[in-house]
Amino acid sequence: MRHGSQLNPVNRFERFQAQPDDEHLDAARGTLPRRIEYMDDASESIVSENHSPDIPFRYSINPYRGCVHGCAYCYARNSHEYLGLNAGLDFETRIIVKRDAARLFRNFLGRRGWSAEPVTFSGVTDCYQPAERKWLLTRQCLEVALECFQPVSVVTKNALVLRDAELLQALAARGLVHVFLSVTTLDPELARVMEPRTSTPAARLRAIETLAAAAIPTGVMVAPVIPGLNDSHIAAVLEAAGAAGARAASYILLRLPFSVRPVFLEWLERTHPLKARKVLDLIENTRRGKRNSSTWKERMVGSGVYAQQIARIFRLFARRHSLDRGLPALDRAQFRPPPDRSGQHRLF
Repeated sequence: MRHGSQLNPVNRFERFQAQPDDEHLDAARGTLPRRIEYMDDASESIVSENHSPDIPFRYSINPYRGCVHGCAYCYARNSHEYLGLNAGLDFETRIIVKRDAARLFRNFLGRRGWSAEPVTFSGVTDCYQPAERKWLLTRQCLEVALECFQPVSVVTKNALVLRDAELLQALAARGLVHVFLSVTTLDPELARVMEPRTSTPAARLRAIETLAAAAIPTGVMVAPVIPGLNDSHIAAVLEAAGAAGARAASYILLRLPFSVRPVFLEWLERTHPLKARKVLDLIENTRRGKRNSSTWKERMVGSGVYAQQIARIFRLFARRHSLDRGLPALDRAQFRPPPDRSGQHRLF
């Protein structure tokens, strides 16, 4: 089992930190796979609201916290620190499972005044990561969405999404769903290093093809674009996604907030030692001489000449492969709230 990170970085919120005694540490121990732990989440809410002006959705659902996929670049790693865990190996191996996700989602949709705004699955961590095979939380939430005719959007790197194709097709028939597959490269070796436990690029493209053939509005995301590492793959990814039936495309430039940065830097030096300096120079070129930017609007696409070049290339090939059309608007008018706990529907 591969891990994206080999680190247990300091949690910036914790007063006390455990430091390994390297003098007595078995040198091999640090390279052994760590067992994945699944822990229950007892929170009584499931839908998060976001007000960021550069994120295209307001509401999102994350049935799992942490992600077994192990992508070293994942911008969500630092969110594990809110749980008293770390952004490195803990994020990949200590997964929080929201077993009551469907019940909580149904309760949320039953709130008075809810206007059926679209809800995005995987606003933070992947809703189709391997844990979904066992717990089926994403599927259960999609069943709730179909029951209530609630519009949803799904973003994933995992071809496991095809397991729920019939649900997605039923939602699509009513104009209630978009699905985006994230494809960062077509090179299976690079993908395996970048994203150790995701589906292969070929499997993701097959997922796009299958979903599109079932009349499910499907798009592709190149996320993240890592300057000097996979930015040269943009054209090939968009060509393949367009040929598979994708109808829209977007990208996000690599982000390295807080404790994501040391995890990514360690991974880069370990896996691409000959390219590391070039990649870091180009990252800084797109971030005003720094390695990250939190400025609204700019943080997703970067700034400067190199970032502008990436944007131009992306727009050119998206247009060439008919990926600049966008997906049809989701239909909010059909929404019907779930019955209350007594089993009675509301009259008004």
